Amino acid sequence: MPAKRFLLTALIVLLAATSCDQDDAPLGPDSFDPNAAAAAAATITPDDMYQLIEHLASDQMAGRDTPSPGLEAATQYVAGKFAELGLLPGATSFIQRYPIDVEVLDAETGQTAIVSAGAPNVVAILPGSHPVLRDTYVIFSAHIDHLGVGTADATGDSIYNGADDDASGTAALIEVAEAFASLETAPSRSLIFLAVSGEEKGLLGSRHYADHPTVPIELIVADVNADMISRNSPDSIAVIGQEYSSLGSLIRSVAANHPEVRLVVTGDLWPEERLFFRSDHFNFVRNGIPALWFFAGTHGDYHELSDEVDTIDADKAARVARLIFFTIYSIANTADAPVWTDTDFEL
Repeated sequence: MPAKRFLLTALIVLLAATSCDQDDAPLGPDSFDPNAAAAAAATITPDDMYQLIEHLASDQMAGRDTPSPGLEAATQYVAGKFAELGLLPGATSFIQRYPIDVEVLDAETGQTAIVSAGAPNVVAILPGSHPVLRDTYVIFSAHIDHLGVGTADATGDSIYNGADDDASGTAALIEVAEAFASLETAPSRSLIFLAVSGEEKGLLGSRHYADHPTVPIELIVADVNADMISRNSPDSIAVIGQEYSSLGSLIRSVAANHPEVRLVVTGDLWPEERLFFRSDHFNFVRNGIPALWFFAGTHGDYHELSDEVDTIDADKAARVARLIFFTIYSIANTADAPVWTDTDFEL
């Protein structure tokens, strides 16, 4: 992993050298504006978060299984939001597709067969403003999929709506993208907003993106991941992965500098679960990219039909999204890319 970070440093130095003839701006942040950042973060509201989660976790999305018509509807919804914000498509369009094998039941014979299908990721880019750092990228990721439709309970409900898991993270993705799009001057580094599918099937969408990135993987400096951010203690959020890279000191500094979000940042409260290796950020970690996962913990509705919008804490979700915004803003406006501080952990 350290070798990839050395390569990134060399590339930034090379980009700085080659840009001197075109622009005399120094290598470093030129768009860090605390007042502008505070105004942008204020656009992230509990009402907006609730409405987004309500839509993404509605019955019309049918649980957003990978693949399914409900997932397609959700990805088109997110892509439409990104387009409205004026973000650029991550590739030839906002949708990146990857192959997936699914089991299909033949109603006549009762036999099942494996057939190839496709599943979507949504990728959008906000170009950076610095003549050198704009050629490097910070990713904000969240998974858009959930568990689909299952056996009906006593009330007749059979849809796994996945309000917290992970409509909450996807709502944060949209809200944070809107906050960044509202800035008069974009951050120094470019931002990638990545809604992946297939997380519930084994991190499939993020694996595909990491294996087939829409920008050179060596130019991605960090991934910030949001998965389940709207439940449990209203005044704290676990940020997984702090101990492994310089992002740990960065998030602690950001939280200290923004008491208005009213969140205590904890580390991994469940080390025995090895959570750092169990959400979509891991596919960037295995490519040498430092990462953090914002996670509010599991609960009794986890992977149950009862993970409904009326159980979320929209105020907490909005405050977590604001903290994510400030975190990404700091990474994107810091000249030095994040580095690994512990390179001995086992993947």
